[in-house]
Amino acid sequence: MTDAHAAHHTAAPPALSTGHGTANDFVFLYDPAGEQDLNADQVALLCNRHSGIGADGLIRVIRCAAAGIPEAVTAAEAGSEWFMDYRNADGSIAEMCGNGVRAFAHYLRSYDLAADPQTLPVGTRAGVKTVTIEPDPTGESEVWYRVDMGRWQLPGSGDGAADTLVLTRGIDVARPGLDVDMGNPHTVVALASVDELAAAELTAVPQLNPDPPAGTNIEYIVIEPGGDGNPTTGSLRMRVFERGVGETQACGTGACAAALAAHHWAGAHGPIQWLVDQPGGTVRVDINGHQVSLSGPAELTAAIELSEQLKARLRRLL
Repeated sequence: MTDAHAAHHTAAPPALSTGHGTANDFVFLYDPAGEQDLNADQVALLCNRHSGIGADGLIRVIRCAAAGIPEAVTAAEAGSEWFMDYRNADGSIAEMCGNGVRAFAHYLRSYDLAADPQTLPVGTRAGVKTVTIEPDPTGESEVWYRVDMGRWQLPGSGDGAADTLVLTRGIDVARPGLDVDMGNPHTVVALASVDELAAAELTAVPQLNPDPPAGTNIEYIVIEPGGDGNPTTGSLRMRVFERGVGETQACGTGACAAALAAHHWAGAHGPIQWLVDQPGGTVRVDINGHQVSLSGPAELTAAIELSEQLKARLRRLL
């Protein structure tokens, strides 16, 4: 779907559909009036790649006024019409998802649900995220979605020292990790080489010490040497283990956390714009003091009609 067609669906959105941002994929549940609040088991079934639809998470598309969620009330007061009710693949609630926000904005534009298709304020549990449209810097015809991710912080010592030791199968010893708060929690681990990055076996849950009670998303990164001579730009490779999901092809807030950690380790004059290469594709992270933005593509992939058997299994989980 080219951008020329992105905002020209004439029919109402399907009850269920799928989409992704750099292969971080989602099931969309269209529930504008707040009539279909699925429980955790139902979400997990729909996201199951073997017995459901399959996705890294589920996004309920709901009007802020109908959500019945405190953060949605605040978002409505700030001018947002739509709220992104995001659940991890295991059904647990997540505060935010950077790739999900881009995909959510693309969904709103594609079905003419956005009052302004160029600037979209999206309500999330981590506050209102403003999404704007910009050209694809690679020269393709699709637009990119730039998300103002808001303020970030280092919740630990704040001096860039390691907060956590992360033991990962396939990596010989526990490595230090830097905690980054993006509205949801992240722990960034720097590795020495792409070979070490490839060796990490993320089918197993990494062990953290200390182990945060609410969990964390773990980003493994390799900072690549600069090649264009511009000291303000940098690039890195990343893999991610998302809490409640496992390894995913990409993570938007994780890309931001990775870039912020790399910037912090580089010192006061480190790059402020980073290209983050993930298995699912590349995104750009721009750092402006304590604000950070994320830019990348998004795509809708299918409208979904559930079988009677799957509907019956969902009803049994009520």
